[in-house]
Amino acid sequence: MDDATTESGDGASLRRPVPERWVQYYLGNGPSLGWLLLVNASAFFLGVSFYVHSDPSLADVSSLLYPLFGDSPAALALATLSFVTLAPRVGERVTDAPTNGLLAVIHTLAFVWLVKYGVWTAVALNLRPDLYFGFTPDLLWEYWGIMLTHLFFLVEAVAIPYYGKTTTGALALALTLALVNDVYDYGFGFYPPLRYEAGALLAGITVALSFASVALAAWMFDRQEGASAGAAAER
Repeated sequence: MDDATTESGDGASLRRPVPERWVQYYLGNGPSLGWLLLVNASAFFLGVSFYVHSDPSLADVSSLLYPLFGDSPAALALATLSFVTLAPRVGERVTDAPTNGLLAVIHTLAFVWLVKYGVWTAVALNLRPDLYFGFTPDLLWEYWGIMLTHLFFLVEAVAIPYYGKTTTGALALALTLALVNDVYDYGFGFYPPLRYEAGALLAGITVALSFASVALAAWMFDRQEGASAGAAAER
């Protein structure tokens, strides 16, 4: 880590807003990591169920395109894949987790998808508050529950740069896939189920979120290139 964090690694900063000991506790201990993986897996299946029951057109979508159609479930799947890479190192320092090109891609994609669709959901619900906002039994979940659970995506995203690194290639790939996802969603009408037609405003916001989430990843992650160059020099 760089000067943005304290020498003890226990303080908070803009790039590392959570004390490192908290990240170590939740991701470095077997029981807490196991519970996190279980919660994410359960939320993934809940999200898939939501898409299946909310949009009959899912039957017309090729299974190969499900990751583009199911945006939030895809974010949870990527996050779970990122977190599960820590399982073989339970009990060791999370910040010392090894890295390579493939892991950099996984961690970067997980971060970008979590940030993008965590924010996107809150934006989409609040663009038409007349259709979502309220305190009836149904809306307690359909507005407050969905929005707050998706904002929890941001908490998970913030944890990933503590143990993951990125590369220029991983960032470029994440931006490319995010924009392909946007074209698929708004160019072909496969955006997540909403109670209103997504227009140019939401499409524009989504594209902006693609760029913003990748830019945030570029800022928050340490780069792998330096470590790889050092290892190569040693060999």
